[in-house]
Amino acid sequence: MSDKKLIEDYELDRVPDEKRQGWLKQTMVWIAGIIALSATALGGALGSGMDLQQAIIVSIIGTFLLSLLSALCCIVGAKTGLSTALVSSFALGRYGSMAVSVVIALSLFGWFGVQLDLFGSSLNKVISDVFGLDISPTILMIIGGILMTLTACIGYKAIEKLSILAVPLLAILLIGSVYMTSRSFTFNQLNDMSLTSDPLTVGMGISSVIGSLAVGAIIGPDISRYAKSAKDATISAFLSYFIGYSIVLIIAAVLAKATSEVDVVAIMIGIGWGTGGMLVLIFAQWTTNNTNIYSSALGFSVIFKKVPKYILTIIAGIIGTALAIMGIYDHFIPFLNVLSVLIPPIGGIYTADFIFRHREYHFSNIHNVSNIRVLSVLNWVVASAVAFMTTPSPTGFGVFSLTGASGIDAFLVAFIIQSILGFSYIKNNKEALKGDAA
Repeated sequence: MSDKKLIEDYELDRVPDEKRQGWLKQTMVWIAGIIALSATALGGALGSGMDLQQAIIVSIIGTFLLSLLSALCCIVGAKTGLSTALVSSFALGRYGSMAVSVVIALSLFGWFGVQLDLFGSSLNKVISDVFGLDISPTILMIIGGILMTLTACIGYKAIEKLSILAVPLLAILLIGSVYMTSRSFTFNQLNDMSLTSDPLTVGMGISSVIGSLAVGAIIGPDISRYAKSAKDATISAFLSYFIGYSIVLIIAAVLAKATSEVDVVAIMIGIGWGTGGMLVLIFAQWTTNNTNIYSSALGFSVIFKKVPKYILTIIAGIIGTALAIMGIYDHFIPFLNVLSVLIPPIGGIYTADFIFRHREYHFSNIHNVSNIRVLSVLNWVVASAVAFMTTPSPTGFGVFSLTGASGIDAFLVAFIIQSILGFSYIKNNKEALKGDAA
């Protein structure tokens, strides 16, 4: 019984009220999930491709837009207590939800492989520098994949515990890094430093920031279903995406300027943190990849309902680890980028649909959902097509530009179309809705 309680994660059910959490724990989980080596690499790229003032502006604007996107999606999760896959079944129908689950799951365990590849190569450098040992990155990937998969098997409870441990360490590392840098440079000195890579425009920078975590925002219900209220979910979305993520990007940009490096290992060595700093960031990589494999398994749970989630998690972990060993970073990034373009419209669809049909978004009504909601699925197709049109090659066609961030383009197009469908729903069901209200 205790083993069952340990891995119980309500993947096909509503999270009970007594299991819900306030904004602080939710924020810790989110921050641990979004801060990783890739985040510091992005901040470093901003710092090396534009002046520091521009990098700060880009970080603030990009993360603010991300936090809005995340808050909208997280509110739906908190209100329903359901995962992204289950929420999307109300919006797209049972079969539409299965298609959503496949896209999200494939994308996330693919990115699990990418992050695991980064984990193995970074840890290899640390061990080599400290002990002079050359342990194969493949072995380190296997060890990391096992650890990440085991904690993801337990589910949200394990992710929460790791997050509570990781976030304070990350805070100490980042605050300490700024302090060490401030002793050697002034803001004006850092701002006036020459660029060390190809220049980035403000629009390109904002698009990169939004694109880096748009998928994470869309699958927000996977985490926010554990929030006590929509208010808690909204606060945690803004504290993590707007405050937490922007601070990480800005600090990474500052460090890139101070060290004239983009590579995170070189940056840590350049400011004197060395091994300790890298170990904290590698630990952060663990907490981030937990979320990837966790949400992937939640998606597959909707398709393979009779298979326990921990089994699905193990399978996803094995596949993700295998992809990392096979060199997914070099061969499958374009494929994963294509999948990622398909995900933002899903958020636009279910958030708009929830606004107009929130009375139907109850777990007790899950068995009454349509097999397929044709117009919503067509909306997904149209919004995805727009996303490909606004995404630069090689992922997309780059025919035209709307907001400059294809993920936001797709979300907004899907949201607007679904809102039009929602107004039509209200108009056609006015009498029935009056009866419900009475």
